Amino acid sequence: MSTKLKIDGTTYNVDIDSDVPLLWVLRDYLNLTGTKYGCGVAQCGACTVLMDGKAIRSCATSLRDIGDKEIMTIANTTDPLLKKVQEAWIEDDVPQCGYCQSGQIMNATGLLKANSKPTEEEIIAEMNGNICRCGTYNRIKSAIKKINAGA
Repeated sequence: MSTKLKIDGTTYNVDIDSDVPLLWVLRDYLNLTGTKYGCGVAQCGACTVLMDGKAIRSCATSLRDIGDKEIMTIANTTDPLLKKVQEAWIEDDVPQCGYCQSGQIMNATGLLKANSKPTEEEIIAEMNGNICRCGTYNRIKSAIKKINAGA
């Protein structure tokens, strides 16, 4: 079955079963490998992308769940808020190993799209589902606060 997807401003037509998770469509069929595989059961957040501006776990979202919604990945080069988040990540030297960071950045971007001035408690609550094995949570929080403050 042919499915039309809009990802990072580009339209793709894929001929794949509608049960296939978005993560595998991105990585295996479209070669968009910035979105990472972590746990495969929507628990770690490494595969986070935005669907119509809201953070979702792409490993647990099938093609049939997407419909005509727009997908934004870490590879997006036109979204100004995503760019600000990425710059704050660099300024605050957030990544260590970096594996979880595409999911962390996409989750933070989704948070800031929904709430441009989140409190510290809201940041913690929203980012809580993204696991960082290196423990850079304080730097993640600091980077989000920096954007929140308009830096």
